[in-house]
Amino acid sequence: MRSNSTAPAPPPGPAPLPLAGHVVVVTGATSGIGERTALGLARTGAQVVLVGRDAGRIERTRARIAGEFPDARLESAVADLARLAEVRRVAGELGLRHPSIFALVNNAGAVYAHREVTTEGHEATWALNVLAPYLLTHLLAGPLRRGAPARVVNVASAAHRGRRLDFEDLEGHRRYSGFRTYGRSKLALLLLTYEFARRWSGRGITVNALHPGYVRTGFGKNTPGAMSGVIRFLDRLFAIPAEEGARTPIYLASSPEVADANGLYFARCRPVPSSRASYDAASAARLWQVCAEQTGVGR
Repeated sequence: MRSNSTAPAPPPGPAPLPLAGHVVVVTGATSGIGERTALGLARTGAQVVLVGRDAGRIERTRARIAGEFPDARLESAVADLARLAEVRRVAGELGLRHPSIFALVNNAGAVYAHREVTTEGHEATWALNVLAPYLLTHLLAGPLRRGAPARVVNVASAAHRGRRLDFEDLEGHRRYSGFRTYGRSKLALLLLTYEFARRWSGRGITVNALHPGYVRTGFGKNTPGAMSGVIRFLDRLFAIPAEEGARTPIYLASSPEVADANGLYFARCRPVPSSRASYDAASAARLWQVCAEQTGVGR
């Protein structure tokens, strides 16, 4: 679904819905955009579930958020989302804890300088940036339906532009480049966003994606070698604070202005066109089938 809206940007600090009594799940919540998104949503009164792979880091994040907003209602959910078994486990736990969920913010993601393979045999970027949000969204469909009108917010990236999927080598067996693989994973996430929006239309769940901007976080800096240096250099020149990068995911997860927005791509809190490749419905349907086969869900 393409948007070419030229509507003016919303005023600074878009007014959120009062979300007291609602549950919001934020993945990759222990630093950067995820942490700032969790804080912003906690300020709406929502009960925010912080999903991260390290219990210690989650607790430190909880303490930082509580230090800034003592009334925050926070929960922890520990899972390494690069492992599909962990996605299934945490989704089951969340479903038991929260029969109704208002919003899921799929923020967790990574870029890897060198090709890495998970214990389940998937290339790590593909597993974390594509399969994990696809599977988690499916597995939380029940709580989201019961929380309707509910929202799924996928944190994509402008890095998808200029990329195309190679369906013969989606996991980089033949050729691997960290930045190219990352960009392709974000293209895949956009294709899936639009496909979810099409397939779930009428269920009371909206599915949108966003570009947060080039944000100054720890993202990618744990990669060895030249890539870490490049990222640090770009940070100094172009990066914006995590607080600014979190504005759009907070907006999509909480603002009444976008209650009916579905299948759109946002930047700076307004809809913008994504790349031509991201609107290829045949590729989206084919990608959906690949993800369904790899996860066993959504066929």
